[in-house]
Amino acid sequence: MRAMVLQRPGTPLVLQERPDPVPGPGEVRLRVLACAVCRTDLHVVDGELPGTRLPVVPGHEIVGEVEALGPGVETLRPGDRVGVPWLGHACGHCDYCAHGHENLCDAPAFTGHTRDGGFATHVVAEAAFCLPLRAQAADAVHLAPLLCAGLIGWRCLRAAGDEARALGLYGFGAAAHLVAQVALRQGREVYAFTRAGDTAAQDFARRLGATWAGASEETPPRLLDAAILFAPVGALVPLALQALRKGGRVVCGGIHMSDIPAFAYRLLWEERQVVSVANLTRRDGLEFLDLVAARPLEVQTSVYPLELANQALDDLRGGRLQGAAVLVP
Repeated sequence: MRAMVLQRPGTPLVLQERPDPVPGPGEVRLRVLACAVCRTDLHVVDGELPGTRLPVVPGHEIVGEVEALGPGVETLRPGDRVGVPWLGHACGHCDYCAHGHENLCDAPAFTGHTRDGGFATHVVAEAAFCLPLRAQAADAVHLAPLLCAGLIGWRCLRAAGDEARALGLYGFGAAAHLVAQVALRQGREVYAFTRAGDTAAQDFARRLGATWAGASEETPPRLLDAAILFAPVGALVPLALQALRKGGRVVCGGIHMSDIPAFAYRLLWEERQVVSVANLTRRDGLEFLDLVAARPLEVQTSVYPLELANQALDDLRGGRLQGAAVLVP
């Protein structure tokens, strides 16, 4: 197999030849068909997430085909197409797992962070944490971004609340362009916020149906019921609070974010809220994939060969992408 490996944080990934991995009990080996590139991969590569196992193969938006079964696997068979998300393992017995919150598990494993991920030709994953893609008609390239950008966007949308009809999306990239389509189908109004001067992203948001699009520092034409922050910029929190109506909610969707600056209490007063979304559950995955199987989303992608993973990461870091970057072995 070939893999793009992170050996030290802050250094480029290195292409390596390795023996094909052997699945252990409860695991499967997948031939990677496509793996999208997520901002969390940037945080892993740049050393911004604690606990990264080194060396590690990044990548956690994987579409793969089952090639080999480990002992005890009965739910999958060779040839099945599955998705592998960020949450690669949960203990199943801590208090969080016992109460349906496996995303907060005390002893988790994360794909591309604490176990090898999909920037490779092959990957081993726990069968129980693979999401079935049998009902999905789309090709692997357009399915891959759903495995994190789509899933975390779905969890953020649910956290925003069903009553949030005017929804602000800060950072209109891979996750926002997917969740915007879901929100519009639910009858919500979408207000897209981008970096100042990013007219391409603003035009893209309007084409997808956004009511308004502008810079993050701008005031939208109406107060928002909720705002979701996909850009990992803490300074956006007070800006989003300032755009909220009374009782509104800011949802922070990133695993990593720069520090939130001090802000006046009046921005939080009148029962405004700031909440975070952490990881995802398998239930989130099944719900979202069922939803988009029935009515597929428009998924904007830029395709890179596996060997150009560093270029894909640089383009994401530099804001040069519309939608999602996807690696294809």
